[in-house]
Amino acid sequence: MADIQEARVPDIGGHDNVPVIEVMIKPGDRVEKEQSLITLESDKATMEVPAPFAGTVKEVKLKVGDEVSEGAVIALIEADGAAAKPAAAPAPAPAEAPRAAAPAPASPAPAPQPPSQGAGGVREALVPDIGGHEGVPVIEVLVKVGDSVAKDQGLVTLESDKATMEVPAPFAGVVKEMKLKVGDEVSAGALIALIESTDGAAAPAPAAAPAPARAAAPQVTEAPAPASRRPEPGNAPEGDVPPQARPPFDANIVMPGDAPYASPAVRAFARELGVDIQQVKGSSRGGRIVRDDVSAYVKHALASGARPVQGGAVAAGSGLNLLPWPKVDFSKFGAIEEKPLSRIQKISGANLARNWAMIPHVTQHEDADITELEAFRKKLGEENKDLKITPLVFQMKAVVAALKEYPQFNASLDGTGEKLVLKKYFHIGIAVDTPDGLVVPVIRDVDKKGLLDLARELGEISKKARDKKLGPSDMSGGCFSISSLGGIGGTGFTPIVNAPEVAILGVSKAAIKPVWNGKEFAPRLMLPLSLSYDHRVIDGALAARFAVFVAKQLGDIRRLLL
Repeated sequence: MADIQEARVPDIGGHDNVPVIEVMIKPGDRVEKEQSLITLESDKATMEVPAPFAGTVKEVKLKVGDEVSEGAVIALIEADGAAAKPAAAPAPAPAEAPRAAAPAPASPAPAPQPPSQGAGGVREALVPDIGGHEGVPVIEVLVKVGDSVAKDQGLVTLESDKATMEVPAPFAGVVKEMKLKVGDEVSAGALIALIESTDGAAAPAPAAAPAPARAAAPQVTEAPAPASRRPEPGNAPEGDVPPQARPPFDANIVMPGDAPYASPAVRAFARELGVDIQQVKGSSRGGRIVRDDVSAYVKHALASGARPVQGGAVAAGSGLNLLPWPKVDFSKFGAIEEKPLSRIQKISGANLARNWAMIPHVTQHEDADITELEAFRKKLGEENKDLKITPLVFQMKAVVAALKEYPQFNASLDGTGEKLVLKKYFHIGIAVDTPDGLVVPVIRDVDKKGLLDLARELGEISKKARDKKLGPSDMSGGCFSISSLGGIGGTGFTPIVNAPEVAILGVSKAAIKPVWNGKEFAPRLMLPLSLSYDHRVIDGALAARFAVFVAKQLGDIRRLLL
């Protein structure tokens, strides 16, 4: 017999009228327990609401744009046999609250620790309850040793797969020691920092009394209790709630009051571009920030001279004080056609604009005599007719030899701009022209592969690029890039450094030129090379040596065997 049950919105931290921004199911869909049904977005956090039981969706009661509160019906679901029991009896819920409260004093050991330090002493700031999640990564550390922090001031930023959240200081004081760094993964109770308290009173006592009010999440009548506690996610009582009393998703994860209205994915995109998300104005419903807003902000910032990035080292390069981009009605002068930019052009355009504006570019030009190399390449091609062997494979091997000789080129500036990260691997990015724009797939471990292996892999990854099948892993991890226009033409150009790399080699079309050999002018096949580099990391003399070294490697293919 079919058992149709209601899937409802659980406790969402006391919020009312939270908009639905995404509906992930439709009638007829099969859903598993904890599978996401809808996405909500309050002014504090973006959260997914999971299914409380497994079954088949019979009717969806919400649509995008609806505003919901705790207890609202999301969908009618025909529950699987074993799932019917927990969901079918809402009445006993109030009786379960005292039972949930009983083990509370003994369950989370870390919560009572801060008060034991005493007022005015060095006390521990701990990660509060984060909705039962484990291993949530730290994406930003907001304080350092010696900083004075106020109560509720952000200490670190965490980002789960459901929300981005700042963890506030549970009391005021001076930071004595930081226990976390970017990249660490934490759970509830993890130690963030040791803080010398300046509060006049000790931290809140580990009373378990408020916990029962939060235990009965499905009961709408109990919403005021969590609401009263929501402004202090870092206090000790949050840790006293046993796991069975937690809401089934990040309902208690909150953002600071002035936090931008953006999803975790958009925040990650903004960090990738170095954009301060606080400065971006959202264009979506309710002022929500989307990816296009971040890209538009970067373009506008570069044109108007605004400060588009965060961090002192990089921000120092902004403030270009340029005139605004001219607005022209081109139709006044004749017939026009508007064509939207491709997705690749939009993404790469924002990155290239940032790289050109923020990196002090210098380009070193050099010619390589590839007469013997070209003869050998053609002979190799005749012996391997099923394989296309391009000059690019030789250029990749020459570049790797140069990177080993001059390791400063195989490096990246860190986020602060104060340290250089030297890499011990050799992954080369290759710019590939596609109908939708330029992409840069990466060939890994070039130093460990032969010419024929590289030719084979280059053909495969170039085909993937043109078929739009490249994944993120195919375009990440590069140490140095090569942009070859040899098949098209040109005598030289200035390629833009592909941050966070510090240099890129541009290759133009080879041409026969008369070269003096000491006795006479002889015809030689000369290949123009254009090496662009980040002048903050590399000076002109080092760049000239690198370019000359690459040219010598290409001029005598025997050197590639060394």
